[in-house]
Amino acid sequence: MTETTSPAELATFAALRPRLFAIAYRMLGTRADAEDVVQDAWLRWHGSEQQALRSAEAWLVTITTRLAIDRLRARMAERASYVGWWLPEPIVELDERTPESSAELASEVSMAFLWVLERLSPEERAAFLMRQVFDQDYADIAGMLGKSESACRQMVHRAQERVQQQKPRFDVPKEQHRDLLARFMEAAKVGDRAAMKAMMAGDVQLVADGGGKVNSFLHILHGAGRVAGVYWSLEHQNPNRVAYRQARVNGAPGLVRYVDGKLESAQSFQVEDGRIAAIFIVRNPDKLTGVPQFI
Repeated sequence: MTETTSPAELATFAALRPRLFAIAYRMLGTRADAEDVVQDAWLRWHGSEQQALRSAEAWLVTITTRLAIDRLRARMAERASYVGWWLPEPIVELDERTPESSAELASEVSMAFLWVLERLSPEERAAFLMRQVFDQDYADIAGMLGKSESACRQMVHRAQERVQQQKPRFDVPKEQHRDLLARFMEAAKVGDRAAMKAMMAGDVQLVADGGGKVNSFLHILHGAGRVAGVYWSLEHQNPNRVAYRQARVNGAPGLVRYVDGKLESAQSFQVEDGRIAAIFIVRNPDKLTGVPQFI
C-alpha cells in the first residue's frame, strides 16, 4: 500500500478484506491465489476514482469476483495436468479462537463443498457462490458477470442441482462430529481396523491429494474395509510413529497427522447419519505450509 493511502481508504478496505478473501478462496481453493486476487483488487480500487463509486463494497466484490474468474480459468489448464486428484489448500486452525474462525469462513467452506465446486465452470461457480453463499441479487450477479439475469438464474439452477447431488442430507452438530473423530483418531492410533470400519458408512470414499510431490492414491478409494485398511496399514508399517491431532479444517472438525513428529497430512471428514461418509486427505506439502510442521 502506497504512502498516499488515506486512513479512510485503509479502514474501508480492511473492513471488507475478510469478505473479499472469503470470495476469492471459495473460487480458487488456495490461500496464495486468494490473497493475490485480493491484493490486485486493492491496487485497482486504490487507483480508481473512488468519489464516483456508489458503493465501495459492491465495486470491490465485483472486481474480486471477476479477477477470481480470470485466475481460475488460467489455473484450470494446470489442474488438468495435476498428478492425481486436486483438493483445495486446507485452512487449518489448531486453536478455534483464531481470527479465521470468523463467520465469513465458517460457513460453506468445507473440503467436501469445495470438492463439489470443482465440477463447475468458473462462471457457474461465481454465480452459485454469489447467490447461495453471499446472498447477492440476480441483478448484481448479472452485472458482475456481464450476463442477463435469466442466464444467471439458469447457471445457479444448474450448479445447485450438481451441488445437491453430493451434499450431505443433514447437517451434523459439530460436537457429534468432533466426538466421532476423537473415537476414530484413537482407533487409528492403534490400527484397530474393526473399530474404524464400524465408524464408516459402507460406501465411504477416500480422496487423497499428493500432487506428485509425495506418494498418494491416484484414484478414489471406496468401501469401509478398504479405507480402514489404509489407516491400519500406515500404523502397521510405522508402529508407534504415527500421531494425530484434532483441528478445525475448513471450518469443521478434522485431523492433522504426523509421522515421526513431522506433518504428513491434513484430513477433512464428511459425516452423515453418525458415520464417516467421505475423507479428504491433503498430503501435497505445498498445500500444508500454513500448518505447524512438527508436533
